[in-house]
Amino acid sequence: MMFSRISIALCKERKNDMPLILFMILQVILAIGLIVTILLQSGKTPGLSSTLTGTADTFMSKNKGKALDKQLAKATKWIAIVFVLLTLALTLVS
Repeated sequence: MMFSRISIALCKERKNDMPLILFMILQVILAIGLIVTILLQSGKTPGLSSTLTGTADTFMSKNKGKALDKQLAKATKWIAIVFVLLTLALTLVS
């Protein structure tokens, strides 16, 4: 009888934790996305971004690389903003 009351109390408690768990999963996904977008950006020397994307440094592909870098920079900025806001929200909630 006592175990059933405890299990009912734990089930109710878990339902309240479900949004918190979903936010934590979202934060992990955002962290992985942030890492990937940062690593794909090209630096001063062609490194991981040209290796993973398979782009060559030819005359025709120079502008395409700059456009990709601009998109990656914009994506990095927005992912970082959402990550920081989610981190602050999780800190306030828990």
